[in-house]
Formats: sequence, structure tokens, C-alpha cells
Amino acid sequence: MTDLAGKRVMVTAGAQGIGRAIALAFLEAGARVEICDVEPEALAAFAAEAPAAGATLADVSDEAQVEAFFAAALGRLGGLDVLVNNAGIAGPTAPVEAIALADWRATLAVNLDGAFLCARKAAPILKAQGQGAIVNLSSTAGLFGYPLRTPYASAKWAVIGLTKSLASELGPHGVRVNAICPGPVEGERMVRVIAAQAAARGIPEAEIREQYESSVSMRRFVTHEEIAASALFLCSEAGAAISGQALPVDGHTESLT
Repeated sequence: MTDLAGKRVMVTAGAQGIGRAIALAFLEAGARVEICDVEPEALAAFAAEAPAAGATLADVSDEAQVEAFFAAALGRLGGLDVLVNNAGIAGPTAPVEAIALADWRATLAVNLDGAFLCARKAAPILKAQGQGAIVNLSSTAGLFGYPLRTPYASAKWAVIGLTKSLASELGPHGVRVNAICPGPVEGERMVRVIAAQAAARGIPEAEIREQYESSVSMRRFVTHEEIAASALFLCSEAGAAISGQALPVDGHTESLT
């Protein structure tokens, strides 16, 4: 039921972290995969690891670069079945009065505008063929308030609104749209988030990590691979009746502090 052999898949920010795990999972399931990323070194490493996939240097907050990514990917794939809008940045960690407008806008540009720009390109293709799936990466920050992280949380709440709106708009054409809401995810990005939280709040990093873990019922962080498995499920026949959902993959987050 999760066999995706031959499916044509695009993954944004696919060279590292969650995106890399998603791209590799789709490849393992038999899909043809195209990724983009803003980090040339990460792209080169991914291309060496997964030579069957296409890789494009692109910033999804830039309309022209999104156009170029889609042109390159569609040229190689010959069509599209799945779009995974994974690209996102953490944004600033600070009280709202200390957040610069430029930092606010930069966070929304990548996390929200990027998903919109890619969905706008994918929608007519998926509608025309009467099938397909879009998965947007939101966060448990899109389900809870998140002190000191207002730009990020606001963008992730908006991604859920985008997801539900697109599910209603594209559903009559056979296209499913869902959001995945990861909780704290093990990896380098969470290390940076914890460090920024510790600095902003003036407490040790170990205490911040313990607070994150204790706010999750399962008392642990999730992995990149667990997020990837959820994306695979949502885009497969096993998830054929699921659309418009914001799916937490988080060990049950009880709060964000």
C-alpha cells in the first residue's frame, strides 16, 4: 500500500535534515525524485549519495528560482504526482518587541511564501491529471502558542490554513493536501534551536532540552525517518482518503515553552 514505484516527486529543501530523509524514503519506495536546496555543499553531498535523483540549487522564497526549479524538475520527470513543501527556517528567537520586521518577513517568506509559490506551480498540473498529493511541513508550533518564536509559529499556523484551503480547492480534482506537524526533531537544527532558546532565556541548554522532552508525552524527540514515513504514507494508496489534515508526528506534544 506504500509502493510508490514510478511516482514523480518534488521535495523542497531536500538535501539535508527532514527533507533528505523524505527524499531518500521516496527513492527507496521506487519513486523518481527531484529536490532543491539553498546549500550547494549539501546538494553535492546528496547528489553523490542519491545519483538517481535530480538536484537544483533554489531558494523557494524567490519566485524566479521556484520557476527554474519546476522547469528543471518537470523537464526530467515529465510530470508530477507529489509535491513535498519541506523548506523552512527557524527564524529569530526573541521577545516580540525585539524582532525586526525584516526577520519577521524573512521567516514568513521561506516557511509560507515558499509553500504557496510551489503549490501554485503544482496545482494546475495535478488538477489536469485528476490525481496527486501535496504535503506541507508545518509544526506543532502551528498548533500551540510558542513564546519567543512568534514569526515561526505564525508561519506554521498559516501553513495549516493554506493546507486546509488547498484541500478544499483541489479535492474535487482528486488531489489530496495534508500537513505534517513534527514536534522536536533530533538533529542539528534542533541543537541550534535549543542553543538560541537557552541564550534568549539565560538558562543552560540541557535545561531547555529537558523542558522540550518533558512537554512530550513519549518523553523523546522524533526522528527524520519518522517524519519521512508519515509523508510516504500520506502520498500512498494507504492514505488515499486522507486530505485536509494537520497530522502531528510528535510523540504527543502537551505544550511548547
